[in-house]
Amino acid sequence: MPAVRIVVLAYEGVSLFQLSVPAVAFGVVNKPTGFPAYDVQYCAQSPGLIISDQGLPITVSSGLEAMQGADIIIVPAWKDPEEEVPHDITDALKAADAEGKLIVGFCLGAFVLGAAGLLAGREATTHWVARDIFARRFPDAKFRPDVLYVTDGNIVTSAGTVAAFDCCLEMIRQQHGSDMANRIARQLVTPPHRQGGQAQYIEQPVPQLSCVGRLVEVLEWAREHLSEPITLDMLASVAKMSRRTFTRRFRDTTGTTVTKWLNAERVARAQQLLEITELPVECIASEVGFGTPMSLRLQFTAHLGTSPSEYRRTFCQMRNPSPDRE
Repeated sequence: MPAVRIVVLAYEGVSLFQLSVPAVAFGVVNKPTGFPAYDVQYCAQSPGLIISDQGLPITVSSGLEAMQGADIIIVPAWKDPEEEVPHDITDALKAADAEGKLIVGFCLGAFVLGAAGLLAGREATTHWVARDIFARRFPDAKFRPDVLYVTDGNIVTSAGTVAAFDCCLEMIRQQHGSDMANRIARQLVTPPHRQGGQAQYIEQPVPQLSCVGRLVEVLEWAREHLSEPITLDMLASVAKMSRRTFTRRFRDTTGTTVTKWLNAERVARAQQLLEITELPVECIASEVGFGTPMSLRLQFTAHLGTSPSEYRRTFCQMRNPSPDRE
């Protein structure tokens, strides 16, 4: 199978971190064994030398015509949400959108997609610090200011810096399944899955106390015991905290409730089992801790908009396309 070609837009003052995220997240750097092939290239409005936001010079050899051969186009955070985007960049993105290419805007990169008219009528997000500007500039977008990332058709937008990795992991999961996404997540030593609807930020910063470290250990413990009944009191006991303190610390750390977090983790685990095993839905429901197939189906549909059986069927078709679809 040929490598998926990713083209990343570079420009004067581009975020060096976000420019490097695609090559790292899609396994071009330190590729795990058995990971699918991705080819990450860079393009610029005018090929040549550009200076990143950290002052490091970068040579970009390709112009915007590189987007024509891309499977995925990624736009890192734009330097200033109020700054106009050159017409040749927006024209190139419009042409790519017309061809149905997957177009991704990291952070303030959503402003570039908006300037190209790609967000009208579509769900989109961006960094919370620019939410007011975004809402004013793109009133036709279905703005979701509090989520980590969101996909609407062939358009993907994400929130701040670290959310770019979450966004890439989700794309890998959609294209190649949870097992592959988990492999690269382990390589990056990052959480394997943060739901796109998770809050971007916490209003009150979490103090760097020892209890925060314990909470991380509790989350890992819970992931290892998903097949068992897990209660709030049980988790509080593992964390060696009172129920009240644990509830507060849990929400501060994860941005959600224990029940919602557990349901999301169980659905993610069910996805993986549907992809890599032939276990019947009844067994998977028990394995991930939902107890009954009906509970699994309800949660699966609520999170993913499809049934476990349909998800498995669609995933198998993606992995093993019929000859006439090649």
